Amino acid sequence: MEYVYSAMLLHSAKKEINEQAVTKVLEAAGITADSARVKALVASLKNVNIDDAIAKAAVSAAPVAAAPAAGHAAAAAKPKEEEKKSEEEAAAGLAGLFG
Repeated sequence: MEYVYSAMLLHSAKKEINEQAVTKVLEAAGITADSARVKALVASLKNVNIDDAIAKAAVSAAPVAAAPAAGHAAAAAKPKEEEKKSEEEAAAGLAGLFG
């Protein structure tokens, strides 16, 4: 994640995202930069419009943030007996995962 953060920081500062700049940011943060990872990051961002990517991520994250509130309201409306049965089913499913 630090590598992506370094690119976002450079972008925010309106600096070019290149191997040398990413490495300097990482080293300034006390992180030993892996040159292969830095090269891969810079190459993968070469044709990416970061502003568009951030805008798309913000839009797609909004429904996820609203989902827990809707789930909580639905759970509050369930009868207690149905809730207990669902918990038992969930526990049985988890037990199946671990043998």
